[in-house]
Amino acid sequence: MCSLVGDDRVTRHLSFDSRDRDQARELLAGILERAKQQPRTEYYLAVTPKDDDQLVGFARLAFAGVQSAQLGYAIAHDQQRRGYATDAVRTMLDFAFGPLGRHRVSAAIGPENVASLAVIERVGFTREGVLRHHVFTNGAWRDSVLFSILVDEWAPHAG
Repeated sequence: MCSLVGDDRVTRHLSFDSRDRDQARELLAGILERAKQQPRTEYYLAVTPKDDDQLVGFARLAFAGVQSAQLGYAIAHDQQRRGYATDAVRTMLDFAFGPLGRHRVSAAIGPENVASLAVIERVGFTREGVLRHHVFTNGAWRDSVLFSILVDEWAPHAG
C-alpha cells in the first residue's frame, strides 16, 4: 500500500498528499475498520496482476447521496498503461450497478491526468463540468473534471 500512497508520482493525481509508512498503515487500518461497519459506506478493490497477488493498485466506491457512489482509483507508477485501471473501473461499475443497486457513479479527475481522463471516457462516463478548486493537495488547490455514468448507460463487463 505504501508503494502507492507513498509515491508522489501516483498521489499527485489523487485527492491527498503522499503518506509515509506509518500514515499508510493508518490508512489501511481505517479501510479495514470501515469494511466491518454495517451498513457499509465504501468498498475497496485490490488490483493485482492476473496470476499474482502483488498489489499494483486499488479502486474505491464511496456512497454519496441517494443511490449514488463516487469512484476513485490508483495504479502504481511502474504498472500504469497496462489496462489495470480500465479493468478495475469496469469491475467496480459492474459491482455498483449490480449487487449494490446504485443509480449513478461519479468520478472527479484532475484536468492534467490525461491517462485517467482517457480511462473514464473509454468506459462510457459523461463529462459534467469542472469543479473549481475542488481539492487541496501538494500545497495548492486543484480543479477536478467531474464525470458520471448512470445505470442505464452501463453495459455489464463480460470478463
